[in-house]
Amino acid sequence: MRYGFPVFLTAAALLLLSAISAEAFLTQHHHAASNSRLGFAFGTTPQTQETKIFSTPGDGAAEEKIDLSLDERLYRVRISRVTGIEWGTDLSFAFVYVRALDPVGSASLAGVSEGDQLCELHALIDGDGNERPAPVNLLGAPFDYVMNTFAGLGKDVREFDLVFFRGNKDELKAACSGDGVTSDQPETITLTVVQNKGSKDEETKKIVAPVGCNVRQVLTDNGINVYQSVTRWTNCKGKQLCGTCIVNIADGSINTNRKSMDEGSTLRENPESYRLSCVTFAYGDVTIETFPPVNAAQWTR
Repeated sequence: MRYGFPVFLTAAALLLLSAISAEAFLTQHHHAASNSRLGFAFGTTPQTQETKIFSTPGDGAAEEKIDLSLDERLYRVRISRVTGIEWGTDLSFAFVYVRALDPVGSASLAGVSEGDQLCELHALIDGDGNERPAPVNLLGAPFDYVMNTFAGLGKDVREFDLVFFRGNKDELKAACSGDGVTSDQPETITLTVVQNKGSKDEETKKIVAPVGCNVRQVLTDNGINVYQSVTRWTNCKGKQLCGTCIVNIADGSINTNRKSMDEGSTLRENPESYRLSCVTFAYGDVTIETFPPVNAAQWTR
């Protein structure tokens, strides 16, 4: 209880910063030129010089539905608000895509596939029971903006239309610009895994995996145990519940996703490079040490 008020202030500050960041992004892209083949707005940020295919409410492109006839990889589905989708993004924290699907969820049953890029949301009714005339263009939108869009739907909205693009981020950007797919980003990365470091049984194994892979999934698929002691049999099997699949990202941590507040709390008193492998995604080459020594706060060990 004694930590309740500081934690509340920290959470409130993070929410405020997130809102400010989203507003800054929207303001920066409000006057982007609408000159692409699919009719979406373009802009660039000085920090990344990466094309952003995102138009804000008020731009002409955001007031009309995406024309599916412009590209055969575009499709629209009507699904319930409980989508069964686990959303993901890369290190740009934009271009939201389907990272995983509940096999019996409404999205999966409607034909949505893992890896598809989210392009548009159109809620069918608002709080007064009226059809919402304007869809929300989510092409290249920041992850926080997309999540806030879903969270901000009226309580009476039970289903909506979503537009997806079957392809990866580079293919989507190429389709919007009318160019062929050109990317100097590798499609695979190398995970260097050091097992039993410092002992006579130390072993190093290199694993080639897709960009954006889940660290725990790759390791377990290759027969590498990430659990110590009895947690090898009592863990949550990657459901993000037990906090026992700890690894040390000895090198390349910049190529992984940011650590969440929950993960940071679970790993308190341990080195910053320690991660829960079930919530760690690699977007570049990394070196991973299994069975790192853990401190007292990690009581589950």
